[in-house]
Amino acid sequence: MAWYSKAITEKKQQIKSLWVRCKKCQSHIWQEEWHNNLNVCPHCNYHGSITAYERINLIFDEGTFNELFASISPVDSLGFNDLKGSYKDKIEANKKKSGISEAVITGEGKINGIRAVAAVMDFRFLGGSLGSGTGEKILQAANFAFEQEIPYIVFSASGGARMQEGVLSLMQMAKTCAGVARLNKKDIPFISVLTNPTTGGVTASYAMMGDLNISEPGAVIGFAGRRVIEQTIGEKLPDDFQTAEYLLEHGFIDSIVTRKDMKKYLSQVLSYYNR
Repeated sequence: MAWYSKAITEKKQQIKSLWVRCKKCQSHIWQEEWHNNLNVCPHCNYHGSITAYERINLIFDEGTFNELFASISPVDSLGFNDLKGSYKDKIEANKKKSGISEAVITGEGKINGIRAVAAVMDFRFLGGSLGSGTGEKILQAANFAFEQEIPYIVFSASGGARMQEGVLSLMQMAKTCAGVARLNKKDIPFISVLTNPTTGGVTASYAMMGDLNISEPGAVIGFAGRRVIEQTIGEKLPDDFQTAEYLLEHGFIDSIVTRKDMKKYLSQVLSYYNR
């Protein structure tokens, strides 16, 4: 009966490949419909994850994006090992799985004709964690924006600091903050776009430093985890705690923008700054 079990497994895999199940409302959506709708659920507006390059293609004018600092990648300075293996092996595995060399892609291009620099995080690479390579690329992109005197946009998607790099990861918080803060000397706009999730050290640093902080709908945004906070304060938190909608209501972010409207929204903001 082995052939029968194999046939059933293959059939299930074929069916699964045709559908996407929404993580919020549990609706089943055709793969084609899901992708055509930019990985957004047509029933509940849940915004699923997309890769850094998919986001770049959505935001920048076709053929204008020029990647910068692509050679920067993680370094296992501490020789970190745990029960699951070495950090060095994890880096190589994530490079192979994601096709990128760090948790952020940096570059410049045009958004409806307006030149801008961007750092776009990719959650597929070690959970979008902030390591020394990530921080260096974000800093170098900020320096490029400073030198060229053009707006800087960071799209965050991160689980926080990269524990395998210890204090070297934590120092990236100060380093990136210094890079984006320097833009103020030339009145260069810094726009922070928070996507799901933006947590930990990224939230506690550059992600909340924007002249304009905006988010996709439903994004989880916070520092410590919900359960940690509840255990610390001994209270039950609201159901929508740490969501983009909760943060907007309490004045922590400036706006919530859907994925399909993001390019238009950003170009309108940038056109205001260019006056």
